[in-house]
Amino acid sequence: MDQDTRQRIDDLLKRHDIVLFMKGNANFPMCGFSGRAVQLLKACGIEPRTLATVNVLQDDAIRQGIKEYSNWPTIPQLYIKGEFIGGSDIMMEMYESGELQQLVSSAL
Repeated sequence: MDQDTRQRIDDLLKRHDIVLFMKGNANFPMCGFSGRAVQLLKACGIEPRTLATVNVLQDDAIRQGIKEYSNWPTIPQLYIKGEFIGGSDIMMEMYESGELQQLVSSAL
């Protein structure tokens, strides 16, 4: 990943407490996993219009770069307060245990 892409990702994570790198956006997810991630965040009390999302389908440098940045091979990827949380499967496990709700409420 080039320095410019790393800087763009860093800037996004500094500007927003909760960021979801996904396919599509919160109002129109472009894959089932991204849709599930948005639904989980909505269930934690996040309004889709206030959720900072990055549509990786619109930016190939970010699409590839975020995988290197997190050392995680799949999209979507959730970050809370700059920390990588995981993809939709991990989000689901954390939601079921109540951990995701706690993390989200601490960031709101």
